[in-house]
Amino acid sequence: MSKSKKPWPSLPTDEAAEAFVEQADLSQYDWNAAEPVSYEFEKKAAALNMRIPQSLLDAVKAKAAAKGVPFTRYIRLLIEKDVARSS
Repeated sequence: MSKSKKPWPSLPTDEAAEAFVEQADLSQYDWNAAEPVSYEFEKKAAALNMRIPQSLLDAVKAKAAAKGVPFTRYIRLLIEKDVARSS
């Protein structure tokens, strides 16, 4: 963290975060640890069922756990990235 920047406060609720953002000068805070966040708005209406080797499923689950997401969401993210790249 830069010595001239303030650490981020703990914001336990959405209301606390909204109040903080309305009042704070965000340029005074350390953004080095900030990570992009994606939001899902589209309803999930279709299902996919596939058979894969157990070793592949184990590897996918380990990668998903390392990224802190459920493995089914991780698989969907991989598919979404590949489709977006191919377009």
